[in-house]
Amino acid sequence: MTIRISPSILSADFANLERELHRIDTADMVHVDVMDNHFVPNLTLGLPIVERLQQVSPVPLDVHLMITDADTEAPKYAETGAASVTFHFEAADDPVATAAAIRSNGARAAVAVKPGTPITQVLHHLDAYDMILLMTVEPGFGGQSFMPSVMPKLADARAAVDASGLDVWLEVDGGIAVDTVPEAVRSGADTLVAGSAVYGGEPTSRIADLRAAAAAALQGRS
Repeated sequence: MTIRISPSILSADFANLERELHRIDTADMVHVDVMDNHFVPNLTLGLPIVERLQQVSPVPLDVHLMITDADTEAPKYAETGAASVTFHFEAADDPVATAAAIRSNGARAAVAVKPGTPITQVLHHLDAYDMILLMTVEPGFGGQSFMPSVMPKLADARAAVDASGLDVWLEVDGGIAVDTVPEAVRSGADTLVAGSAVYGGEPTSRIADLRAAAAAALQGRS
């Protein structure tokens, strides 16, 4: 299994985003949190900035929409050229149709669930999605503590994906650091979002540390 690292620019210097993107050029993707101050109690950035980030980023964009009306807005972010666009299951009236619209605009389609949202309905339509994002904190702000209570749900998702034979990635977002990576990987995660754990120090070495922790956890799982 390949473990992907997707640093979150929520922890980056917003005044120097192009520079901050180049500081993580050893990552697999960059996690771009779009928040609207409605779906979550925070406001970050929107479509014009994502379009510009796409033009200058040395790594693919992993866009995470924490916004209302995902059915209408998510396909617009796919049109920017982003590699992956994630919308929240809780914000979509028709998640399967929204995922199809994202794919038709050239991006991988991903669906996210909050810690308290059952994952059963998502697992019933695995073929509709390229990635499932399990929030390991309540969405809205960086720097929160990892919630181990989400791990059984992650393990259920891993079992369902493995049984299906589909290439569906499992991403975790929230409180991911060297000390929490092992539990997330052992529970089935293959894509790790880390904000302060990367930007809180020298990003290249922090990314390498996360990869090492993930590799050790994979060995323990085999």
